[in-house]
Amino acid sequence: MPVKILVVDDSAADRLMIEKMLSEYDLLTASDGVEAMQRIDEHEEIQLIILDLNMPRMNGFEVLAALKADDRYKRVRTIILTNYEELEDESKGLELGAVDYIRKPISINALKVRVNIHLELLRSRQLEEQKQVELKSVFNTIFSQAPIGISISYASGPKDKNVDPETQINSAFEQITGRTKEELIELGWASITHPDDLEKDLENYRKLKSGEIQSYTMEKRFVRPDGSSVWVEMTVASFHLPGETESGHIALLKDISSRKEFENTLRYSSEHDSWTGLYNRNYLKTLLERDDESRLREKRALVSVDLSTVQSLTSTYGFQYTQDLIKKIADMLRQFCTDRRLLFNTYENQFAFYLKGYKDKNELTKFSIEVAKQLEPVLLMERIKGGIGVIEIGEGDEKDVDLLLRRLLVTSEKAFNICDRNIGICFYNEEIEKQMVREQQITLELAKISTDEKDFGLFVQFQPILDLKSNKISSFEALARLSIEGLGPVPPLEFIPIAEKTNLVVPIGRKIILQALGFLNKLKRSGYGSIGVSINVSAIQLLRDGFTDSLLEMIEQTQVLPKNVGLEITESVFASNHEKINRILGKLSDIGIHTAIDDFGIGYSSFARERDLNVNCLKIDKSFIDRLQYLERDDAITSDIISMAHKLGHCTIAEGVEHERQKEYLEKWGCDRIQGHLISKPLDEEDAIKFLEKYNHQ
Repeated sequence: MPVKILVVDDSAADRLMIEKMLSEYDLLTASDGVEAMQRIDEHEEIQLIILDLNMPRMNGFEVLAALKADDRYKRVRTIILTNYEELEDESKGLELGAVDYIRKPISINALKVRVNIHLELLRSRQLEEQKQVELKSVFNTIFSQAPIGISISYASGPKDKNVDPETQINSAFEQITGRTKEELIELGWASITHPDDLEKDLENYRKLKSGEIQSYTMEKRFVRPDGSSVWVEMTVASFHLPGETESGHIALLKDISSRKEFENTLRYSSEHDSWTGLYNRNYLKTLLERDDESRLREKRALVSVDLSTVQSLTSTYGFQYTQDLIKKIADMLRQFCTDRRLLFNTYENQFAFYLKGYKDKNELTKFSIEVAKQLEPVLLMERIKGGIGVIEIGEGDEKDVDLLLRRLLVTSEKAFNICDRNIGICFYNEEIEKQMVREQQITLELAKISTDEKDFGLFVQFQPILDLKSNKISSFEALARLSIEGLGPVPPLEFIPIAEKTNLVVPIGRKIILQALGFLNKLKRSGYGSIGVSINVSAIQLLRDGFTDSLLEMIEQTQVLPKNVGLEITESVFASNHEKINRILGKLSDIGIHTAIDDFGIGYSSFARERDLNVNCLKIDKSFIDRLQYLERDDAITSDIISMAHKLGHCTIAEGVEHERQKEYLEKWGCDRIQGHLISKPLDEEDAIKFLEKYNHQ
């Protein structure tokens, strides 16, 4: 916009002279102050005034005062005309807002120089103003179109309502919070911040205002009008405007709801069991460690519900049935949950309650009884048992959370055997601690044996098996034994489960097999090449990749005949992986290795399933043989087992024969072989060979 110059002077001659001097400029004239003010109002292009001070109606000083009093005239620059002797007028005029003065008589050069200087200053100001307009336009564009929420406030805090209307809030901020700029200004930050995040937000803001920090970033939630929450990453920084004492602040928001949802999904997956939806063992460990760090003084305890026997139902009803049953039980246990009593799925088919703030041991006992009563009808119907283990957490127990949970597991396992009810209750005590120490000693010894060439305290004894038709010893059963310094003899029923639980059963089993095959070689060298040896094998060994190849390798290494090797597996291994195990047994049978089902009659198979199994023998469990001592012969079902086994093409071996009456019954009903203390107890290798020589040559 072109700049106009207004010349104000009551002297027509002076006005004309100035017009001639500045003829190349766009000029307007006025004869006094009143006319000058009219011209200024009519022509907004007027930005430079040459003003005489001595005029009628409204003098120059009054014009200056009027211009200074009204913000509309801030754009106008005024050069006053004075005489040489009017020094005080010059000072007064400058005080009233004049930017320069020219003394009369006017010099054309001086006038033009002064005018050009001020016109250049005006042009510079116009360029600066234009630049500011452009910058503001760019800022407004960026501000309005920015993909993040921006709020600029000059003197308001999170709790302030109806704050400075100059607060700037962009559309992204409105969209993220779900509120208009007017609503946000009216409400203030605090009222729409989620209560759980407010304290931290206010503390950060306090530090910002006090100068402790210059900015802060936090993840927080805003509450939308519909009550839903939106997660944002908010950065707040302070700033100072020139000439202002109060600091303002800028808040930047980024909607991170999608990321939070993904994080929450991951966190849920890491903290929960996928099938039951309960918290998992990892989350329990996290809570125990966290509570230890916070040094909680209230009473705390863990109550474990062990339902591992549920797995026995798989062979009869299938995997899905047992899974659904566990889910049903989990739902039953949920009713005991409170904010002070959380439920976790700690292991497969095992649960644990984490209790805080209970009164005493009696309260724990009462709670455990209530849980047992709730579960007992289900366990009774499914014909399975359970165990409830209770451990009170003492100071420092949480520091080794794995040890704490192991104690809990052992305690719940102990509960299986402490009463005749379907679900027993057991508190952790010194006796269980001793048992754990013993188990640890056994584990360490087994680990040493499994990694060393020596067998140390691991050895095998052999129990003779008598063929009833020939009355000769036809084979031996290899029975693993363990002796540990300080503990003495450790029974197989104790160390074999530990070996299985610690994944040591495979290397331990290999050593047992090698000892048994070594005994076969001794038998062959002693002239008993037709005598066999049967070896107990666990499901873990049998299902191990490469078991068959490894067994064949050991047979070739020791140069024994496969037909003299027998394997015994318990009936319960068929509860799962039935088809795979049967295929493995079929392959072993093709090689010539004999297989037998050990402890038959107390497991989970049936005669209908036995027909399809690739086994040679059924070993009748000792419990059926024991009954022959007090049952009438016609009342015992042992004969039926023998008969059915023969019809299925299997031979029968009776275990635990200790009395002549039992032997007579078994002979009468056609049992093929027997073993037990009536014949001989388990023997060391040399004693076994001597016994064989004596018995088979009598």
